[in-house]
Amino acid sequence: MLDQLTAACEGCDRPLDGDQLMLTMRTDAGTRRAYECGCGAVTVTVVRED
Repeated sequence: MLDQLTAACEGCDRPLDGDQLMLTMRTDAGTRRAYECGCGAVTVTVVRED
């Protein structure tokens, strides 16, 4: 299984990292992370803790 998945901005392909992290929300379904890229795109990821 993957220990860490890297994601890229859909608008400009820059990697999403902690510097862009704007919001983290934890639910029973997993952790949602919202990133705002310098190009203005917002990307939301879901991380499941198994």
